Formats: sequence, structure tokens, C-alpha cells
Amino acid sequence: MIVTRSWLNEWIDLSTIPTERLVKTLNSIGLEVDSVATYEVPQKIVFGRVLECEKHPDADKLSVCKVDTGDGIKQIVCGASNVRAGLDVVVATLDAVMPDGTLIKPVMLRGVASEGMICSSKEIGLGDVHDGILELDGSIGKYTRGQELSTHPIFSDTVIEIELTANRGDCLSIRGVARDLSAAFDKPLRDRTFREDEDKRVGIGRILSLWHENNLDVEIRYKAVDIKKFVLPLIMKIRLTQLEEKKESAIESLMTYATHSSGVILRAYEHSFFCAAGETMAKISLSRDANGFASIKTKEKVASIVGVSQEDISKVTFSEGLVLIEATYIAPDVISKKMQEKKIPSGAVYYRASRGSEPDLNQGLNYCISMIDSFSDSSVYGGTIEIEEAYDDKIISISKKEIDEIIGANIDKAKITKILKNLGFDTTKSSADNFIVAVPRYRHDIVNKQDIVEEIVRLVGIDNIPSKPFTFTEANSFNDDYRNYKKRESYRHKAAYNGFFESVHFVFDEKKVLQEYGFETVDEAKELLNPIVNTLDTLRTTLLTGLLKAASNNSKNGYASVKLFEVGSVFDAQRNESLKMALLLCGDRELQSLSNAGKPSKVDFAFFAQKLSNVIGSFELREFATKHTLSHPYQCAEIFVDGESVGEMFRLHPNVEESLDLDVTYMCELDFEKLPYALKTAKTTSRYQASFRDLSIVMPKNMPYEKVKDVISTCAIQELVRFYPVDKYSDAVLGENMSFSIRFVLQSNDKTLEEEDITKAMDTILNALGSELGVGIR
Repeated sequence: MIVTRSWLNEWIDLSTIPTERLVKTLNSIGLEVDSVATYEVPQKIVFGRVLECEKHPDADKLSVCKVDTGDGIKQIVCGASNVRAGLDVVVATLDAVMPDGTLIKPVMLRGVASEGMICSSKEIGLGDVHDGILELDGSIGKYTRGQELSTHPIFSDTVIEIELTANRGDCLSIRGVARDLSAAFDKPLRDRTFREDEDKRVGIGRILSLWHENNLDVEIRYKAVDIKKFVLPLIMKIRLTQLEEKKESAIESLMTYATHSSGVILRAYEHSFFCAAGETMAKISLSRDANGFASIKTKEKVASIVGVSQEDISKVTFSEGLVLIEATYIAPDVISKKMQEKKIPSGAVYYRASRGSEPDLNQGLNYCISMIDSFSDSSVYGGTIEIEEAYDDKIISISKKEIDEIIGANIDKAKITKILKNLGFDTTKSSADNFIVAVPRYRHDIVNKQDIVEEIVRLVGIDNIPSKPFTFTEANSFNDDYRNYKKRESYRHKAAYNGFFESVHFVFDEKKVLQEYGFETVDEAKELLNPIVNTLDTLRTTLLTGLLKAASNNSKNGYASVKLFEVGSVFDAQRNESLKMALLLCGDRELQSLSNAGKPSKVDFAFFAQKLSNVIGSFELREFATKHTLSHPYQCAEIFVDGESVGEMFRLHPNVEESLDLDVTYMCELDFEKLPYALKTAKTTSRYQASFRDLSIVMPKNMPYEKVKDVISTCAIQELVRFYPVDKYSDAVLGENMSFSIRFVLQSNDKTLEEEDITKAMDTILNALGSELGVGIR
């Protein structure tokens, strides 16, 4: 962002503030100064006026001029084609040293004496303002003949380039920077209100009509001007040269100048562009185009896209005629999101719109109209044609205590109120201890309490906040974060100890794949706006698909046994984050060796369950049907730890195994938060011998084992350490029943159990099974 001292002075009084302080203040309030260039026209170069101008008697391209330089009339020979009598010019007098080192001396040019030089902009170091000699006008302010240019503020100015952060679109204008300086110096912005006599003007409605769709998320205003004798004033030419902006017409140059000065995006159109053949009424249509952008057009032609670009055919090319001046605003998040969705060619206006332009459209329009009114004989049509969008103020509530705690210092409440007011924030609804802050619309970057505090700090000045000694007090490191870290490390190490390799993936996944396998996906309204690639276009809702891709790649690379695990974040449909752990075992149980004759067995359900137990400890399996389609319909189970469901395990469906070129594959996914992790506690262990008893009962084939397990558990036999199924058998004799064998481990802490003790315990179990389930011993 380029500003000049004299340009800023049009919006805020800087006459008493030296440049050094101005630059220091800009840096302190977060507007980092990238470069400072002070230019000053050399001495003995003065303002003058051409009184007479005649052709040189001996040269067609030279003119002999009588020039008033304040201290007398000088004869100067000039070769510029635009020199003429009555023109105010810049004159290098005798003994002046030009910026390129040329010394001005009296000379004879084709036999005619010349006592000085009438200068072009390049010759005095201003750049290529326009062709020929510099033609002065009233736009640069007051000056007198004979006054040295170096004493005039326009010709002894400072150009400051500011490096703005992406969120400070409100400072992409002279007025925006002046607004921040107004708060920093506690000086008001200059009043630049343009007052027009509407009663004496022809209404714009006689020459322009606007049709528009609803809910376009844009604001737009039009003024109409009949341009007459408008010549771009010198001050605008100088400043546009400093901006390195060169436009085809004076009107286009004015739009660039007014936009840079006011911050409002302004564009000009030829009125006739919107008129049908033979008609004087311009008809503008505003609607969404095929890409969803707000498009300004006639019935046949597109004039521009709001916040993006303007077509060359609609731009003003003439110097006199009827012109429509347009001011627009579109929220930066709206236009940025649209551009991410649909990449279309854009012009310079998109940079300003996507960063955040000035939403006060009247201010920008009035500024532009005042420039036209001051420097031409143009007539302005009365009124405006406009579209407005409803806007609710963004309200942030923060207490004085919160502000002081975040800053680390006590800032006076009156000073805070003054800073916020000077920055344009409304605090009128605040109470004694709380600030109710209404954020101005042009500050789209202010969204939370921390942003409010940051505004206060940058205006107070970080150097003005008293420093405090750093107090180091060691806190208890065994907090929840440390516990979670240790738990994660513990399970990762256990998995690695059991031969699993850790696989790490992006938290993104391919939505099409998730939907294909029946997994939940993130709601459309909360999807990623700008995915890095099409195959990672959503947040993952499971770890399983990532492990499958990794296993498939390993299998294709010739690995007969693939063991992988991952601990990572997944997201539900509302983008709520949770931590999961997944394990995968594919192919052979072990490597080929002498002990297995080079033919290792394949992984099966029991083997995978044992491996999983080695990682997470004891668990139970219950009959279960998964919601997704990755699992084998007859080899899946729900995993319970201490009576709580923690996840699922299953064999991969044969069709999926085939599509991914995988051997027999088993997987599980666990809710990591529910996995046990607690301090190890010592338990009493019996020194006496344990006894084992097998009990075979006849029970219906369709009776779940859980029922049998629950009945045995309710017996509460003190000596029963554990029990587990070991065999089942059925034949034609048993019919719809089966023989189910359970092994019991009994042990006492006080003695070696005798046969009588064991028999009593087993009888208790048999009686309970008979009475509760109607089953008995085989």
C-alpha cells in the first residue's frame, strides 16, 4: 500500500507531525513501513508563467518564450509541443543543478539566447506524469511566481510504502490509513462531505433503471454525470505516477485515484453501453451468472462482475459524454469463497474486494463526484439508484478484567473507550465493568475478544506497557495433557512390541470412498472449502480406509504379512473431533521358517483377537453387525472392556479383499478415549495350587453365550478365578441342541482346594444354570 504525506494530509492534519514520527507511529500501530522515499526538487527551480510564445525564426520545432519567473521576464527557448502563452510552468533558472547533474547556463540556440529551461516532469525527478512540459493547475494548491518548488508540499513530498497483513483490507486506502492515524494521534479525520443541490438537478431515474435478483450478497450504488471539459488535474497525474498506475482515459484514471483514496471500489461505464438502439434509457440487469457471481449486464452483453473484473467494452474511452459511476461492496469472505469454488479470470479490483473494501459507498461516490465537480464543467444527475443488503452489527462483549489479564497491565477504562471510539467501534451500550463493542463493518478481521485486545495494545503501544519480571513456578506436569500423551505412547509401544508398524495419514479422506463403504461423512455445510487435492476432499470419519490403502500398497509390493496400526483423529458429521485407534493384520501369521516348513498359516479370527489382547488387555466379544460394508457378514464382533463397548473387530469382506489385492485381512477400530489407562495396582496372589475343571452342558444352539456367562457370574463363587469356553459339539442325536464345554479355574488364597470344595462350587454353578436357563450337564 503506497501513501504520500501530502495525500494523507488531505484526510488528517499532519502539519505538526514530522515524517520520522509519522513513520514510527505507523510501525507501532501494526502498519509496517516497508520503505520511505523523500523526493525534493532541486533549488533554483521555480514557478513561472509563459507570457508570450512565438515560433523560433530558424527552427520549426522550437519556440521562443517570454517567461515571468517572479524576479523578471526571461527569454527561454523551448522545444516542447505543448508550450503556449498563458501556461503556468516549472522553470529551471540559471545556475540550477538538475537531478541528472546538468547545470543550467545561458546558451544560444540557433542564434537565439536562452536564459533557463522550461521543465518536464521527468527533468525534475517526478517520473513520466505526461508528455511535454509540466502544465501546472490549481489542483496542487497555492503558489506564486518565483517560488521555489522545493518549498511546495506537493513537490517536496514523502512516499511511504506500507506492508499490510492479509487481514487489514480496511487500510488499502489513503482514508483507511488516515483513520488508524486518527486514532493514534487522537486527531479527527477531515470533513470531506460533498453537498449537492438535489432540487436543481435532473433525477437519475430519467436515464437509468436497474433490475436485480434478490439475495445477491452485494451492495451497489449508481450516480450519473454528464462529463464536460474534464481534464485530469496535475495532482492526480503525479500521484497516479507514484502508484505506477497508467489508464487509457481520464475517467478511468479518476476511478483508480478515487478508489485508492477513499477505499470504495468505483467503476465508470458509458451510459450508451446499457441503452438499446435508439433509446436514451439505460437498463442495467444484475443477476447471478453461470458460476454464481453477481454479474452486471445488458440483455446481450456483460459489463462487469461485482468484485472481480470489468469488461473493456463497457469502460469509458471518451473525454465528454454521459457516464454512470458505480460504487460496489461485497464481503471479502463471500467473494473469496466464490473464487475458490469457481476459478475465473479476475482484474485488479478482485485483490481489493477479497481483502476487504470500504462498505461506506456514499462516502466514495461523493468523493469522486466532488473531484469531477471541482475540475470540470460537468453536471451531476440528482439522487442515486442503489441496492442494499441487511446487515447486523457484530457484537463482542469483554470485561475490563479480561482486558487487563490478557494485556498483563491495568489500562485506564476511559483510555480504552477513547481508543475504541477513535477506531470506529461503538461502545455506547457498555456498562461499568463490561464493554459491549459493536464492530464497524469495515473491520471484518475483528471476530473475538482477543482481536479487541490486540486493537487496544497496538494503539497503546507495546513499548508503553510496563514490563514485569518473569515468574517461573513449576506446575504439576502430571495433568490431563500429560496423561493423554503417556496413554498414547503406551498403546503405540504395545502395538509396536507385538509386530505392528505405525502408519500415519492425513486427517483428510476421499468422500466418495467413505460413502461407497457406508461410512458417515461430514455435513455438506461444514465441508472443506479448499481441499488440497480431489482425493482428500473431506475430513476422515474413520481410520480404516487409510489403513486399507496402506495395506494394499504393501501387499502389491510383495509383503506376505502386513501388520499396521494408527492412532489419530477422526470427525463426525458435525466436525466434532475424537481419537481412535485402528489395527490391521493381513496375510500370513508369521514369516516363512523351518518350523512351519516354509508354509505359515494364515491369520484367523482367534489369532487376531489374541494379538489385539496383547495390545489392549482383556476384553470380551459379542455378536455384532457393523453399519459399514467393509466387514464379513459372519465374522464381526463388538469389543467390550469392563462392560463398556470400545469398538469393533471383523474380517474384511472377501469382495473388498479382492478389489484391493489383499490376502485374508482382519481389522479393528477402537474408541481410544475408552481404552483403560490407570495406575498399576498390586493384587493379592494365591501361593496355593490352582485347580481346573471342565464342564460340558447341553444347551440350545441359538442360546447366546452371554446368558450362560451372566448366570455363572451371578453365583459369586469366591474361589472362581476365571472361566472361558473351550469347545462345542453337535450331532444328529443332539438335534437343535449342542454340547458346550467351559473350563473353570478355581483357587483359594487360604488353602489348597480339596475335591469337596471343587465339587461344591461346580454344583452351585450347575444348579444356577438349571434353574435360570434350563440347561444341564451332558
